[in-house]
Amino acid sequence: MKYTKLPHTNIKVSKICLGTMTWGQQNTEAEGHEQMDYALEQGVNFFDTAEMYSIPGKAETYGSTEKIIGSWFKKTGNRDKIVLASKIAGPGIAHIRDTGFSKEAITEALHGSLKRLQTDYIDIYQLHWPERPVNCFGVRDYPYNQESKWKDNFAEILETLNNFIKQGKIRNVGISNETPWGTMRYLEEAKTKNLPRMITIQNAYSLLNRIFEAGLSEIALKEGIGLLAYSPLAFGVLSGKYLDGNGPDDGRVNLFPAYKRYSSTESTNAVIEYLKIAKKHGLSLAQLSLAFVNQLPFVSGTIIGATKMNQLKENIDSINIDLSSTIIDEINAVHNKIPNPAA
Repeated sequence: MKYTKLPHTNIKVSKICLGTMTWGQQNTEAEGHEQMDYALEQGVNFFDTAEMYSIPGKAETYGSTEKIIGSWFKKTGNRDKIVLASKIAGPGIAHIRDTGFSKEAITEALHGSLKRLQTDYIDIYQLHWPERPVNCFGVRDYPYNQESKWKDNFAEILETLNNFIKQGKIRNVGISNETPWGTMRYLEEAKTKNLPRMITIQNAYSLLNRIFEAGLSEIALKEGIGLLAYSPLAFGVLSGKYLDGNGPDDGRVNLFPAYKRYSSTESTNAVIEYLKIAKKHGLSLAQLSLAFVNQLPFVSGTIIGATKMNQLKENIDSINIDLSSTIIDEINAVHNKIPNPAA
């Protein structure tokens, strides 16, 4: 395994971060425990979850993933071996709450997560998505024409989080699905008002969606905020398993038709081109896709997710693959021809 330190901390994490959002729907508790056992054996010490998981979010499975992680902590006693990240849901999910990141909402969400996770603290507590309308979750452009009653509350949010850091319930804080402007506002408030700084940003990043490079990668490198890249295999599309037009019946895209953001004609054409590169160099498409993300200087963790153990093993093994400059040039040539088809 390869390790890195999270920006502005002494926390050493594996570059591979174990994503967990299928546990509780596509995966059982026993399967989740098996994945955590194997990942830890392979040197993965970084797990990511969220209060709204498993996915897709619904009232009857709310918090199910955190409960599975919590039961594993209780069974194994391995809490101190894991750097644990979780998230408070943003507004718009009726079965959770619709009060955004108010003090009351953060208090309720954090205490609920701690209880389900059977732990006294969370290493990185993240804001799952912004309160204000932004372009994320497959939306390409900023929705400037959407009316918003949002009020600037960056400092208030950081003050609330700071209180929980002082109590020892949170060690560090991060953002997710954020924009360059939002990221810099959090960093500005932290600097000018001596409040906790966001150390990570969890945004989508893959060969089909490199929008992070349009502005956020410079911020990540210059300001020191690490990308936790989610969906690096684009809901499994970058494994190539959907190229026959169907794919496995138990694949996420087939089980949950709403998750089609990586399935456009342009995305499929790009996948075909990336598959040619992988085959040319004796790699699987999944290995190529993950290895590309792993080597980026602004990435602090590549969040992998798997429903089957053979997928998990292949994903973790990607950390041992170093792409040559020739391969990276070939990847970038496809990107220049079909840029960000799923952004």
